Amino acid sequence: MDSSHINWLAAVVAALSAFMVGGIWYSKLLFGTAWMVDSNLTEEQIKAGNTAKIFGFTALFSLIMAFNLVMFLADSPCMKTTTQWGATAGFLAGVWTFSAIAIHSLFEQKSWRLIFINGGYSVVSLTLMGAIIGLWR
Repeated sequence: MDSSHINWLAAVVAALSAFMVGGIWYSKLLFGTAWMVDSNLTEEQIKAGNTAKIFGFTALFSLIMAFNLVMFLADSPCMKTTTQWGATAGFLAGVWTFSAIAIHSLFEQKSWRLIFINGGYSVVSLTLMGAIIGLWR
């Protein structure tokens, strides 16, 4: 693969967008309370978590996801990625990860609400990542 067609800065911005989406998605304004209830977590347990570890690995995995998506969307001589195709590819990747989340969650006997909260985050964040990568051409 010719890495000259890859916009690395777009991948970093796309990865950072997952933090923005996650901050809104898991806030008490949207799904934070339901997520806590269905995850059997209390405010105290969340506050006692290792914030550096949680956010550090979240950043790492968000970068891996974004770089993976940017590699799939790298322009070739016969095809140019657009915002629409980037968002579509991100959405399809989100459906893929939603399915993996659902499979694991079903075996863990998690609620459908939790599956849709976590899987929905994946679909929305990857769709936005793909749109950012497609837009930044």
